[in-house]
Amino acid sequence: MSHSTVPRTRAEAQTQPTKTPVASGGATGPGTRAAEPGFRLRFRRDRVLLLMTLPALLLILVFNYVPILGNIVAFQDYDPYVSDNGIVSMLHSPWVGLANFQQIFQDSAFWSAVQNTLLLFFLQLVLFFPIPILLALLINSVVRPRVRAVAQAVLYLPHFFSWVLVVAVFQQMFGGAGMLSQLLREHGHGGIDLMTNAATFKFLVTAQSVWKDAGWGIIVFLAALASVSPDLYEAAAMDGAGRWRRMWHVTLPALRPVVALLLVLRVGDALTVGFEQILLQRDAVGPGAAEVLDTFVWWNGVRNQDFGYAAAAGLVKGVVSIGLVLAANKVAHLMGEQGVYRK
Repeated sequence: MSHSTVPRTRAEAQTQPTKTPVASGGATGPGTRAAEPGFRLRFRRDRVLLLMTLPALLLILVFNYVPILGNIVAFQDYDPYVSDNGIVSMLHSPWVGLANFQQIFQDSAFWSAVQNTLLLFFLQLVLFFPIPILLALLINSVVRPRVRAVAQAVLYLPHFFSWVLVVAVFQQMFGGAGMLSQLLREHGHGGIDLMTNAATFKFLVTAQSVWKDAGWGIIVFLAALASVSPDLYEAAAMDGAGRWRRMWHVTLPALRPVVALLLVLRVGDALTVGFEQILLQRDAVGPGAAEVLDTFVWWNGVRNQDFGYAAAAGLVKGVVSIGLVLAANKVAHLMGEQGVYRK
C-alpha cells in the first residue's frame, strides 16, 4: 500500500469517507438491518389469511366479547319482565351499586361453593393433570406403530362421549345397583353406592374427568414429543444414558414448554370445574358436596330468577380467573418459559 493513501493528520483522517455497512441479506443501506415492510404491504401480502380468520374473529366477538356488556346487570336489580327486549330491561332496571357484591361476600353458600371449587381444582391438578403426560410417554415408548395407534384411539374415544353418557356409565359401574355392588353382594359383602356418597364425590368427579379427557391431552404431548430430534436420543445413548436418563434429560425438557403453557391455562380455568358434569350429579349428593361456582350462578340466576346476584357472582369469578392467569404466567416467566404471552 502506498503512503499516499494513508491520512497524514487527524484532520485528514476525519475527512475520510466511511464505508456504509452491509445489511443482512446482502442489501446495502444506511443501517445494518433490512427495513420491515409497511402495514399496507403486509396487509396485501396476508389478506387471504386475514379473510380466513375473519369468521372465527366474528364468532369470538359475538359470543365472547359482546356478552361482556351484560355484566352491567351485576350492579342492578335486574328485572327481565320490564320489556321483551333485554337491552331495554337493562336500561330501565334500578341501580343498586355494590349491594349484590356485599350480599355475595356475606353468603355462606357462596363461600361453600368457592371451597368446593378450589378443592376440586387441586384434586384435578394433582391427579388429572399428570396422567396425560404419563400416558403420552408410555405410548411414545411403544415401538410398533399399529399398537401405538390402537392405544391412542382407545384412550381418545371417551372424549367424544357426552357427560350424560359418562355419568350413566359410572352409574352402571359404581351405583347402588351397579356391577361393583352386585359383585360384592355375590361374595357375601354389603353393597356400595359411590354415586350418592358425598365423602367420595370429588374423587368420583376427578375419575370421570380422567376417563373422559385424558386422551385429549395425550395428543398435545405426543405432538411435542414428535418434534424432538432423534439425534438427541442417539447422542445420549452413545454417552451411556439408559432409558430413564434419556427420558429425564431429553424427553422431559422437550415437554417443559408445553407443560408450562397448559398449566397456566389450567390455573386460569381453576374456577371452572365442569358445569354439566356437576349439575347432573348435584341432586344425588346434595349442594353441600357438589355446589361449585358455576352451579351456584346457574341456581341463583336461572332457577331463583335473581339475575343481578348471579351476575355479580359470575363477575367475581371472572376477575379472580384473570388474576390467576396473570400470576401463573408470571411464574412461568420466572421459570424461563414463555407461558401464554412473552414478557
